[in-house]
Amino acid sequence: MIRHIVFFKFHPEVTEQQRASALAELKALPAKIPVIREFEIGEDVVHSPRSWSCALVSVFEDLQALNEYQVHGDHVAAARGLRDLCESVASVDYEF
Repeated sequence: MIRHIVFFKFHPEVTEQQRASALAELKALPAKIPVIREFEIGEDVVHSPRSWSCALVSVFEDLQALNEYQVHGDHVAAARGLRDLCESVASVDYEF
């Protein structure tokens, strides 16, 4: 199994509506991409200087499934939209 974790730090000028729309697009992905085993998104509640705006945690059967997810058109579109709203994006993928 592969756990895929992504952190997003929105630009300060991103509106609540832009943020909600981008996260809604992400939340819709499990219904569109069958290789996703688990999928959750959460927004930061602490708001400390070292906090990221939100995180995505997902699980895939193997690296092939993760790769299929990453090139899927719906994921590519959602990622492109988020990239424009974020000053930083970081990720880690590990086997468990």
